[in-house]
Amino acid sequence: MASLETYHRKRNFTRTAEPAGNNFAEADGKVNPTKGGKFVIHKHAASRLHYDLRLEQDGVLTSWAVPKGPSLVPGEKRLAVKVEDHPLEYGNFEGTIPAGEYGGGTVMLWDRGRWAPFESGHKKKKKSEERIDFMLSGEKLHGLWTLVRTSGRDPKKDNHWMLIKRHDDVSDASELTDLSVATGRTMEEIAGGKAAVKEKKKRCEKPEEKIIPTKCRI
Repeated sequence: MASLETYHRKRNFTRTAEPAGNNFAEADGKVNPTKGGKFVIHKHAASRLHYDLRLEQDGVLTSWAVPKGPSLVPGEKRLAVKVEDHPLEYGNFEGTIPAGEYGGGTVMLWDRGRWAPFESGHKKKKKSEERIDFMLSGEKLHGLWTLVRTSGRDPKKDNHWMLIKRHDDVSDASELTDLSVATGRTMEEIAGGKAAVKEKKKRCEKPEEKIIPTKCRI
């Protein structure tokens, strides 16, 4: 049964503004790539700057810390470290986690939208909990990626995955702003507590409305 036990154990909600969440999904905790949903990417200036990729699955946000962020270069691989599940409410979180708290630092809502699985035609398919082929249709990112759990004998790296950019027909990916999709602020403005720019409501398009995965090679 998947829950937010680890997420709650690591945080003091009397000090952090992060949402506690009340989602305890009945699931076996394995990655289920058969259903899509919402996705968010947080830019997180903790002890080390990184990006957090979060995919909605089984009532929670399954999450990976990506030190260098998602690549836009087809075939390029980026390390993605699986972390604890987060509540769905975390998809709206932006702000500063107090110093001394778990993950202390500034958090920007860098991108958001919808994700959906796609058939990659991969000949040696791994088990569903070890591989996710997915499309993103966000306010910044559009295209195809694959998450693959790395195999190895080191138990300390059991949570290591690779995030791989796939070949697709998306060409408009050269100009990505480094501003919050929720508030229009920079990391410095969020850290300084600058008032948020009034958010414009945008419709999250389904991935199949914008992406045609005609080229599915790595």
